[in-house]
Amino acid sequence: MTFSEVVSRRRSCRKFETRKVEREVIDLLLKETLTAPSARNTRTTRFAVTDDPDTIEKLSQMRSSGSLFLKDAPVVVAVLAETVHTDLWRENGAISATILQLSAEAHGLGSCWVHVHGRLRNNDDPDGPRAEDHAREALKIPDHLAILCLIALGYPAEPPHPRREQDDTDKVNYL
Repeated sequence: MTFSEVVSRRRSCRKFETRKVEREVIDLLLKETLTAPSARNTRTTRFAVTDDPDTIEKLSQMRSSGSLFLKDAPVVVAVLAETVHTDLWRENGAISATILQLSAEAHGLGSCWVHVHGRLRNNDDPDGPRAEDHAREALKIPDHLAILCLIALGYPAEPPHPRREQDDTDKVNYL
């Protein structure tokens, strides 16, 4: 599959087959993801991977909306960051998460980003608990690492919907 095909095929996948994702495939995705660029080559992004159904079920309860589908994902990857080495850790993590999703697509897996950093557990309770605290506890993440997002991974249960044709010419300005 060419890079153009990977980019044009990738969609957020929230429905997965029940079959296990092989450890060799996960290792390959992470090996490719670890090549992602980072600010001043600080390489501050880290990953926590789980395929434990009980842990994934806990993660699915992380937010009042937007995380419930995780319960059916065979694998969840937490994109983490060491925040003391650069103030650009969010950008580093976002680049890595994107590379992970593109790598997953290239290897026949579906994926979906679930944002964690700065999100509430319940959108109706602005002073309530944070999603990051829930994910940190479920995954036993040490305090020196921030959690940017979770990436659900698995074999798609249905083919991705075709991308809608849209006119994006107004989104680019040549100077």
